[in-house]
Amino acid sequence: MEKTEVRLTRLASCAGCGAKVGAGTLAKLLEDIKTRTDDRLIVGFDKSDDASVYKVTEDLAIVQTTDFFPPIVDDPFLYGQIAAANAISDVYAMGGEPRLALNILCAAESMEEEWIRDILRGGYDKAYEAGVIISGGHTIRGAEPIYGLAVTGFVHPEKLLTNSSAKAGDVLILTKPLGVGIITTAAKAGLAERKLMDTIYAQMAFLNKYARDIMVNYPVSSCTDVTGFGLLGHSYEMASGSDTTLVLETDKIRYHKEAYEFASMGFVPAGAYRNRAYVGDHIKNDVDADRALCDILYDPQTSGGLLISVPEKYAAALLTELTESGIGAYECGYVTEPQDEPLVLL
Repeated sequence: MEKTEVRLTRLASCAGCGAKVGAGTLAKLLEDIKTRTDDRLIVGFDKSDDASVYKVTEDLAIVQTTDFFPPIVDDPFLYGQIAAANAISDVYAMGGEPRLALNILCAAESMEEEWIRDILRGGYDKAYEAGVIISGGHTIRGAEPIYGLAVTGFVHPEKLLTNSSAKAGDVLILTKPLGVGIITTAAKAGLAERKLMDTIYAQMAFLNKYARDIMVNYPVSSCTDVTGFGLLGHSYEMASGSDTTLVLETDKIRYHKEAYEFASMGFVPAGAYRNRAYVGDHIKNDVDADRALCDILYDPQTSGGLLISVPEKYAAALLTELTESGIGAYECGYVTEPQDEPLVLL
């Protein structure tokens, strides 16, 4: 009997981090919700940060996060890998070390048991690489497949990194090129070549662990991972939280050249438009960047890179070490005192 072709993406109405609820909508949903306070809660959901952080002792804080999404690829094992890498990334963005995780899985009724097993195997494989123990989880049946992890990590309270502590004079470094959401959207229409997709798949499955392990050896001011809100959405949160302006130098920003071509053709995920609405009028486009380039900057990234804000005197050394370690990092801008707008395209 011929094996059934796996087409996971056909079972989902949206894919990867493009399924993320827009930041503006999310902020409204969370307004006026009463929550408990605790002096040991260093970072909560009110901070728009990547994870929550709770201080246990003077030397230990717990980092907690969760992330899950519909399939962005058809291969179940690869889907599990990418979803796990994406979920674990939030702990790395806080400067922490992930240690425990719980599976979160919704299996569509039409999915074969072998597919479900392969998704879980992919998650376990990537968690093993990260040094994370998956100690349990919860599985349900539903209309669409969803997979991800709830992750717990640890960090020294004084070594914690947030997305709201960038300082004027810092240099901005990003560790992965942009364009993932646009390219995977074009791939659904059969326009992306296999070689390109293999590159995109490898990028999404690549752990931010390796960038984090280097980054923590430098006096980094602030960090976030660039995922569902796109480079401009996450940069806006960093600028707003830090009371600074982030200047993004468009001639330095790296993206997959095919993403520009596909964006020009209109293959832009819905999440990019939500991100554009979120950033809204809070950006000054000094170079009059064209629509396709702006679409790339708003493009939701699945398992994107780390956006690192580091003092200028350490930027070159950090960038060199990241590059020599095989991480495709690049300088993409700098931080200034607050200007008229929190974001500037230069």
